[in-house]
Amino acid sequence: MKKSGFMEGAIIAILAIFFSKFLGIIYVIPFYGIVGNQGGALYGYAYNIYNLFLIISSAGIPLAISKLTSEYDALKQKKEKEYMFIITKKIIFIFSLTCFLICFIFANPIAKLIIGEVTEGNSVSDIAFVIRCVSFAILVVPLLAIRRGYLQGHGYIAASSFSQVIEQIVRVLVIILGSFLVLNVFHLSLKTAIGVAVFGATAGAIFAYIYLMSKRINKKKDKNLDPDSLSKQEKKKILQKIIMYATPFIIINIANSLYQTTDMILLNRGLHLIGFSDSDVETISSIFTTWGSKLNTIITSIATGLAISLVPTLAKSKAQGNEKDINEKFNKTLQVFFYVALPLSLFMSIFASSIWTIFYGKSLYGPIIFRFSIIVAAIDALYIMICNGLQGLNKSKLIYTSVISGLLINLILDLPLMFLFNKLNIYPYYGAILATLIGYLISLIIPLAVLKKDIHLNYSDTLKKLPKLFLVYALMIFLSLIYRGIINNVESRIMLLVLVSIIGLILMILYYILNKKEIEDLLGEKITNKFRKKRDKHE
Repeated sequence: MKKSGFMEGAIIAILAIFFSKFLGIIYVIPFYGIVGNQGGALYGYAYNIYNLFLIISSAGIPLAISKLTSEYDALKQKKEKEYMFIITKKIIFIFSLTCFLICFIFANPIAKLIIGEVTEGNSVSDIAFVIRCVSFAILVVPLLAIRRGYLQGHGYIAASSFSQVIEQIVRVLVIILGSFLVLNVFHLSLKTAIGVAVFGATAGAIFAYIYLMSKRINKKKDKNLDPDSLSKQEKKKILQKIIMYATPFIIINIANSLYQTTDMILLNRGLHLIGFSDSDVETISSIFTTWGSKLNTIITSIATGLAISLVPTLAKSKAQGNEKDINEKFNKTLQVFFYVALPLSLFMSIFASSIWTIFYGKSLYGPIIFRFSIIVAAIDALYIMICNGLQGLNKSKLIYTSVISGLLINLILDLPLMFLFNKLNIYPYYGAILATLIGYLISLIIPLAVLKKDIHLNYSDTLKKLPKLFLVYALMIFLSLIYRGIINNVESRIMLLVLVSIIGLILMILYYILNKKEIEDLLGEKITNKFRKKRDKHE
């Protein structure tokens, strides 16, 4: 296995996660055709709860392990590193088993909490059944997360990233083939089809775990070290570090999941109180929790990929006291948002109707919700990047303050904004989107302001690039609106796919030409030279 530098590792991780998310988006086209809106809502109910329990049991573990491994490596503390790896596996097994049992045993009360007063569509027993089916993944995914983090901390980003691709391929195959066979060959119930589909998470994790086990065995450099020779005090200190490092990551991920879970629960109740029919409530809920959320992962995958490389490199820079490197990496993180995540989300927002039609066909609610939720996804991506950057700098208290503040604002504003928007004859679900957006912005403003004041983080390298970039945005938006007007009346989904792909490629090339120097600076000389060498070979 080959080690990767910061931006090289970030790009490998982003591409792998992007490909995984792309598979996770593409599969929804046949999956939507197989299970429909009711099946999509049921799938979303199970997955949101699964994500919340998965976060409690293991979220943050890959990045925490990655950070600790990188730190111990930088300080040449190999025994401490090995003991940390061993004890973490034991802790996570206990947590994952506990969360599995809670999720499995209390599936019925959880289902009642989700569905509220809605009486049509999916029943409490249906939701409880699929929650139990997906809960088995909680026993496997945390162990997979530990191995990924350990490899990432050593700089082996490629192996860790490839395991995500394997996991997603297996998961998608189980979802599509399983749901199709259950409904169309064996003629069983919709809840059984969704139960098989959500079990795909377990199957994918098992295959990815087997792959990483082979990589771990093949690359075991420290097998002659004896971690048990450490003193009780040293072991206690390592345990304290694991808890201290993992907790902020868990808080970040729980908060992110709670944004979605809170919106899911309050949206169902709010729309029901406003007077939406049960079928419309489930349709809108499925857009937020499943269909729109799948498309949003195109944006959030950028943040996830960057965080995988950002956290261990920031931890290493902090351990070495390299403030210049810390400043540079934070600015590069902001620039990834402005140069990649934001323009991509703007393009998807402008072409929301066409993109939604390509994936799901014509829809009343889909495009009008997705048009704004994709912008929130870009802010969510920046929120993930900044929070994980804070953890790389050991700014745990700042993470808690910013995350809890944003989440409380979202919780307080959700229903009032929905009712207000309804009174103003604006789509009430826009109120839920705005509440989430305000919450994320609060969670971003606090840490960026504090970092500037406390550690004198300088954002000038990013700020001086923005005037030109915003002019490029304006041009790209203008061209996108012209192109959208041209394809507005196209009905064929295949033709729309071709046209949107061509338009996207044209705009991407133009965007690169206009920002060539800045993008190459962002990628770094090492990566840019690699691309140039490959291009020269072809020429």
